[in-house]
Amino acid sequence: MSLFDDEYYGGSGRSSGFAERGTRRGRQGSGRSGRGRRPGGAGSAVLGAVIGSLLTVLLLGGLFAAFVLPRVNTGALASAASSGDPYDRIVQAAASVRPAVVSVVNHRTAGETTLENAALGSGVVFQKQGGKAYIITNHHVIAGAEELEAVLTDGTRLKAKAVGSDLITDIAVLEVDAGKVRAVAKIGNSDQLDLGETVIALGNPLGLGDTLTSGIVSYPKRIMPVSLNEDGVYDWEQQVIQTDAAINEGNSGGALVDLDGRLIGINTMKIASTGVEGIGFAIPVNQVMATAGELLKSGRISRPYLGVYSLDLNNPYAPMAEDQVDKLKLPSGVDKGVVVLESLGPAKDAGIKLNDVIVGFDNRSIDSTLMLRKYLYGYKKIGEKMSISYYRDGKKQKATVTLGERPEASE
Repeated sequence: MSLFDDEYYGGSGRSSGFAERGTRRGRQGSGRSGRGRRPGGAGSAVLGAVIGSLLTVLLLGGLFAAFVLPRVNTGALASAASSGDPYDRIVQAAASVRPAVVSVVNHRTAGETTLENAALGSGVVFQKQGGKAYIITNHHVIAGAEELEAVLTDGTRLKAKAVGSDLITDIAVLEVDAGKVRAVAKIGNSDQLDLGETVIALGNPLGLGDTLTSGIVSYPKRIMPVSLNEDGVYDWEQQVIQTDAAINEGNSGGALVDLDGRLIGINTMKIASTGVEGIGFAIPVNQVMATAGELLKSGRISRPYLGVYSLDLNNPYAPMAEDQVDKLKLPSGVDKGVVVLESLGPAKDAGIKLNDVIVGFDNRSIDSTLMLRKYLYGYKKIGEKMSISYYRDGKKQKATVTLGERPEASE
């Protein structure tokens, strides 16, 4: 019994198989030739068929070589050949970027050298210039530091200096001596990420330096609300890459890379809640590099400053008590706005006071602190004038403010 239960594939030769029929035809032709009806007819036909076939093959081969091969995309062929096993690509990508990933040690006590009482995070070397190497990390990784260190993958400890840091984007840049720094990360393009693309997270989770995890891009451009002061009031939004690659405490500031070993994001946070797994976030590298460039240039990110500390009138996460709302004496129907808790700088100069309820900027509605920040940072510049609509003791009023530059102390 053959693999296929059929004479055409079994080759028995006893039924109507190809070999049997071909043999029968050959015998018939030979008989006709022996009777002298058409001398050499069968032989000439076979010879002509062979020559015709050879000519056809040569002709098609020439056409293929002349017109098809030159149009083959050799780059695509090389890419296909190099793709190989995705697990092998993870190993190769990790090997290329690994030396550029460092552990960041935040000593909150001056003169402290041990790691036991230090806060730990991660960072990525992204530039070497003039004998110095520059490292990207998160603002929250270095917050409150008295002294900073960067630890290379070979265990070398380097003193680090903060070049600049930005609370809003959660990005910071550190400087170290470049003598022992062996690698710089290749920068990718986070705008070209695809849903489901394989990515690798490298960093120092829980103090376990030089750790690698892998996963996929769960969503390339997720918008997440952020509480900058960690007071439960969401006063900013961050565009992030969502991934299921494991990101834990200490991974912050570390690298998220693609299978070509290119940096596509800086790991920043995860959702830590009972029953929630595989939801981590990274800041897209295109945003990171724009911030890092400005920090290298001026040491800070300059933004317009109004000078109010505020509370949302209608905040589901931190609702105001009824008696507090009653003291504002707002007209019925006014249930959204920003309640001023303290007025400083430009706002104070414009006459804004405690318990004023801001409801608009430049004739645009302002419903929350988040909308207030987004309008200021997205549409206004330092030194510009801005009209403020607000309620005081139940009466709607207007004021004009000249925006200042946000002081570093408020960051």
